[in-house]
Amino acid sequence: MYVILVYDVHQKRVGKMLKLCRRYLNWIQNSVFEGAISELKLKELEFEARQIMDESYDSIIIFSSRNERWLDKQVIGLEKNEIDQFL
Repeated sequence: MYVILVYDVHQKRVGKMLKLCRRYLNWIQNSVFEGAISELKLKELEFEARQIMDESYDSIIIFSSRNERWLDKQVIGLEKNEIDQFL
């Protein structure tokens, strides 16, 4: 599946959430990540995120699609992090 994840957490938890999300997805811009991920890995990410966040204050929004091709993406201005991966 392909997901876009957006988080809004208290400043003292931003570093931990950033590191967690970077382990699973590609960083796009500030608190925005995207990428292909299995359902199992997404459940792991959600579980670990819940350990970091305060659900009465913080939030995570996950948009999901079965495939990236069903998602149109338009970047206007400077793209913060291009997803070119070199092997």
